[in-house]
Amino acid sequence: MDISVVIPLYNEAESLPELEAWISRVMNQHGFTYEILFINDGSTDDSWEVINKLREHNPNIRGVSFRRNYGKSPALNTGFSRAKGDVVITMDADLQDSPDEIPELYRMITEDKYDLVSGWKQKRYDPLSKTIPTKLFNATARKVSGIHNLHDFNCGLKAYRNKVVKHIEVYGDMHRYIPYLAKNAGFNRIGEKVVHHQARKYGTTKFGLDRFVNGYLDLATLWFTAKFGVKPMHFFGLLGSLMFILGFIAVAVVGFGKLYDMNHGNPYRLVTDSPYFYMALTLMLLGSQLFLTGFIGELVVRNSDRRNEYEIDEEITTSPDNNQV
Repeated sequence: MDISVVIPLYNEAESLPELEAWISRVMNQHGFTYEILFINDGSTDDSWEVINKLREHNPNIRGVSFRRNYGKSPALNTGFSRAKGDVVITMDADLQDSPDEIPELYRMITEDKYDLVSGWKQKRYDPLSKTIPTKLFNATARKVSGIHNLHDFNCGLKAYRNKVVKHIEVYGDMHRYIPYLAKNAGFNRIGEKVVHHQARKYGTTKFGLDRFVNGYLDLATLWFTAKFGVKPMHFFGLLGSLMFILGFIAVAVVGFGKLYDMNHGNPYRLVTDSPYFYMALTLMLLGSQLFLTGFIGELVVRNSDRRNEYEIDEEITTSPDNNQV
């Protein structure tokens, strides 16, 4: 099969018939073998009924319906696990992503040999309250992830080599950072394509401004787990050791200062009268706690089934016949 189109949706009953007809028209025009995977994320409207009706005249449609609303990441992860196409395309169900982009995205994966191609909605039909935070969000994501050629990490229109979606896990709200997840899994050929963005035709947006706050927290989580996920002592142990050493030096300075004043007949105060003593003590306590946190983290990692997690891309399992002439 050439293409799997994975479409997560929540209360998009009005747009589904038009979207399905558009995708099918593009596929048939280019002779692609395909499937459309609709992932109904607990919709409260007639979305699932519409999907079943569409299935009656298009056998290429498959669907999954969640019992309640879980979010876009679980929906995508479910679609990825079921996708059979050589190339997997994701798009939103609100008709803001154009299926006319599919042939070129497919070509970039199959001919240009990209692992992942992310869409870039260079011209957006969104209010400033959404576009300005999006620009700041993407600038931060580029800096932290090291993927400097992407302008729109959260664009729903993306194309993947099938191997990519089978080797990443999208959870929580990590759908915003799928390129970063792919990079951490060893898929470094990440490209970008300028895509057409259309104004929403039906319904209302399902996202609020809280996603930007949560987005930064998720980015920090991804950065930390990618860098220190299997070696927590390298972070907590180093930071804890530095804090403890600084605190110890500060205590020593306060103590030796008092001893010097005592031996030279200078007026002096009790060590406990100095605020620097308590600051130094706090540093030592925090340093010890951070060090122990790293140690406990190492024990957890040591006993984890994923402590030696790595992906093998290819393997040669047979030896050449040395008896051949």
